[in-house]
Amino acid sequence: MGNFITERMRVCATTGLTVDLDAQRFIKLNAVFGVVSLLIGAIAAYLLALTRWEAVALLDPIDYYKYISLHGLNMLIFWILFMEMAILYFCASTLLNSRNFSRALGYGQFGLMLIGWATVNFSVLSGRASVMMTSYVPLKAEQEFYLGMLLFAVGALLGVINFFGGVYIARRDRTYKGSMPLVVFGALAAAIIAVFTIVHGAIALIPAWLWSLGALEKAPDPGWYRLIWWGLGHASQQINVCAHVAVWYLLATLTVGAKPINQTVCRVAFVLYIMFINLASAHHLLVDPGVGAPWKMWNTSYALYLAVMASMIHGFTVPASIEVAQRKKGIGGLFGWLTKAPWKDPGFSAMFLSLLIFGFGGGITGVTLGTHQINIIAHNTLRIPGHFHMTVAGGTALAFMGLAYYVVPLIFQREYPLRALARVQPYIFGGGIVIMAVGMTLAGSMGVPRRHPDIDFTGARIAVDMGGATPFLAMLGIGGLIAATGAVIFAALTAYAAFFGKSNKGRAMTSWQTPEQDRMTKNLLTTAWNPAEGKLKTTGTVVLTLIFLASFVVYYFANWKALADVWYVK
Repeated sequence: MGNFITERMRVCATTGLTVDLDAQRFIKLNAVFGVVSLLIGAIAAYLLALTRWEAVALLDPIDYYKYISLHGLNMLIFWILFMEMAILYFCASTLLNSRNFSRALGYGQFGLMLIGWATVNFSVLSGRASVMMTSYVPLKAEQEFYLGMLLFAVGALLGVINFFGGVYIARRDRTYKGSMPLVVFGALAAAIIAVFTIVHGAIALIPAWLWSLGALEKAPDPGWYRLIWWGLGHASQQINVCAHVAVWYLLATLTVGAKPINQTVCRVAFVLYIMFINLASAHHLLVDPGVGAPWKMWNTSYALYLAVMASMIHGFTVPASIEVAQRKKGIGGLFGWLTKAPWKDPGFSAMFLSLLIFGFGGGITGVTLGTHQINIIAHNTLRIPGHFHMTVAGGTALAFMGLAYYVVPLIFQREYPLRALARVQPYIFGGGIVIMAVGMTLAGSMGVPRRHPDIDFTGARIAVDMGGATPFLAMLGIGGLIAATGAVIFAALTAYAAFFGKSNKGRAMTSWQTPEQDRMTKNLLTTAWNPAEGKLKTTGTVVLTLIFLASFVVYYFANWKALADVWYVK
């Protein structure tokens, strides 16, 4: 491997890795606007939580749909994709000891995404696009909404192309030894999924844009639109899954010195994502009459489990690698590796809470809701947002927050203020998400709809009694307020650190861990050792896996009991 340190690069005083200054610039730009998007989404979340909480009912229906559009777009699209762009720049340069592929592509990516972001937010806030994130036709937004979404998507595509170029030149110039690092491999899987995701978005949104301009007389067929749109909507969340799993591996290394226990198995799991994960989009179409029953049944049985298998592999290998690393440090006991982990390090706590919430909350509910028969009674209820808040907010957002606690000191070269508050922030956000999602799930189990602002149907004469769901909607509201507060704390701390934090240029970042924990982790990082050594057991992870499987069985069959109650046969 040659020496590629040039005037465009610096050496990180903490990790010893090279940082390309072009890539550093684009990491900063994308991360900043990702956090700004998170803040906008969190402010909208306060309003939505106080509306779905029936005792408060803050917003009228018109404003509700405006702010749920603002919340969904900023939280599920803008915050996450800006952060994923930052991750792609970091992986293609620093982790490969290489340089940014193209400065022009970098500015094109950021410029188009910024224009699209501003255009969409303007359209929504001005009341011209209260169509929610899904923007199902024949609901019509003003033309700038669709144009903004298209510009944002094209910008993201340029970022993906720039990443592919960076991987190519690193491979060509042999800037790294051996196989591509696992974290970069995960980012590569995310980038591949991103290509066909963006293509689906273009196929759906271009006709909708032309329709909003008046160039097409009729709206696109609603069934066709939903089918194609979910190739964008759900597949974009699969980009998130690949990205946050890669972040799990990175943070496990940075925080405890972990190494993957089997590189080949981990890589195969990422390949399974590429091949099968988009099939999970079908669970948004299982109640659509335009899709045939045989396809639905095939998709929700064998095909679905090929994608689920990948997540289960990562759900085992990540904590197993942490357990092995902790045992290598001499920490014993069934769960001593976990109880003595660096829980006051927000990078570690956010990563592990992300893994638990994504696995136990999002994974169990996702597989259950992806079952054809159960989906019929659950899909248009609050159970669906209960599920995806655990996956996207509890999984992806928490993982990215944990990453930021290392990105800001290492890339921005500035320290976080109020470190005691930063240490508890992942618990505030994660705890709020769990309370809110459980409230959503329980309320949805009682039939509360997902897209309507209240259970009284704004005074409509409909004979529906959902008063029993009131306590669960209170859980939704309280949990939502807690989670939004956690997001605001993160955004405020990160923004202050990025612009005004104490500089650490020329020295290592201030560790989040105790001196002893920091010493042991650095010792592992600088020592050649094999995580597959026979004496390093993963007994604790096996027990956690058995608890997960037992929880899944109980929840899954409880849902079949609920289904039997609906379809009662004497």
